[in-house]
Amino acid sequence: MPLSEQEQRLLEEMERSLYHNDADYVAGGAGRHGKPTYTRIVLGVLVGIVGVATLIGGVALRLPIVGVIGFVLMFLGVLIALTPPRHSRPSDASEAGSSPRADSTNGKQSGGKSFLQNLGERWENRTDERDE
Repeated sequence: MPLSEQEQRLLEEMERSLYHNDADYVAGGAGRHGKPTYTRIVLGVLVGIVGVATLIGGVALRLPIVGVIGFVLMFLGVLIALTPPRHSRPSDASEAGSSPRADSTNGKQSGGKSFLQNLGERWENRTDERDE
């Protein structure tokens, strides 16, 4: 079933809006934390190796608590290696929310309405037009 011209225009506008919002999301700091650093990966691997050794030692000594500690160390090593570093600067976070770019993008969306509100109104208008 082919789409009508109005539905095609609506779909194209939704795609443009999604691409625009996605670009704003990425530029606004979604990927701000970056990738894990080399030192964090090395530290995580070392902690993981100590965890494996502790786990094996706990099994060899038949001490369950030492094995559990080894498992926790392995888990922490993976977390350290895979988690990107946090650059928490409270002044940057508060300034990012009040940037002129963020204000201008919100103002562009039909008087401050969200994308989903606009989409809902359009959907209601679409069904009203079909009924007529």
